[in-house]
Amino acid sequence: MSSKQEIFNALKSAAIAPQAMPCIDIAPRIDDLVGQFETSLNTVAGTLHRDGGLAGLQATVDEHIAKGMQIISMVDGINGNRTVSDTAHELKDIDYAVIPGDLGVAENGAIWVNNKSLGHRVTPFICENLLLVIEANSIVANMHQAAKLMTLAPGEFGTFIAGPSKTADIEQALVVGAHGACSLNVYLT
Repeated sequence: MSSKQEIFNALKSAAIAPQAMPCIDIAPRIDDLVGQFETSLNTVAGTLHRDGGLAGLQATVDEHIAKGMQIISMVDGINGNRTVSDTAHELKDIDYAVIPGDLGVAENGAIWVNNKSLGHRVTPFICENLLLVIEANSIVANMHQAAKLMTLAPGEFGTFIAGPSKTADIEQALVVGAHGACSLNVYLT
């Protein structure tokens, strides 16, 4: 027997039997999910817009378009001035991306988005500013509840977005918008 095989046999004999993952059933203790979501979102440099819904969002989009901003919208009923292109490279000059979120998490202000709603996977990362839309009843208390609701088919992509991009790598100074969106505004419907 080779020394390589002896090592493999020794590792097999010392291996621990597979164990089932523990059941984590944490009862949420949040009375006001939207209020806690807003507090958490503010902590990660995001802003929640509770009032106005899609009409308020469209008014904001119209104001930005009037200022010459380039806006792509993946939300039904919200009209930007750019359309989804064939290649992600054409999105390099997008000022605002309007994207639907699938759910929000009150404990940390994160919003789950799925590539079915993005047009291109790069959309929330290449734009200068993000405008996310979520339904108020899609906010859950914690990540455990969110994980139970998330679904991805083979080949799909999803991500949690929690505020604009940030880094504090250099001299421990927080920089917002260092390598992605500079702002995040979330609109409730």
